[in-house]
Amino acid sequence: MKVRMRKCPKCGNYTLKENCPVCGEKTITPIPPRFSPEDPYGKYRRKLRKELGFFYRKY
Repeated sequence: MKVRMRKCPKCGNYTLKENCPVCGEKTITPIPPRFSPEDPYGKYRRKLRKELGFFYRKY
């Protein structure tokens, strides 16, 4: 099932269109993808997050 609801990152409006009707910014899907234990790309995503430092707090 494809998610139809989209959100504008600039102004925060929700719409069903690819571009925001208020500001013209490209919209994004507001919810993360569903979790699956058989995630074929999980290993690569975790590796990238580790390399970019998302798992570690920098004080």
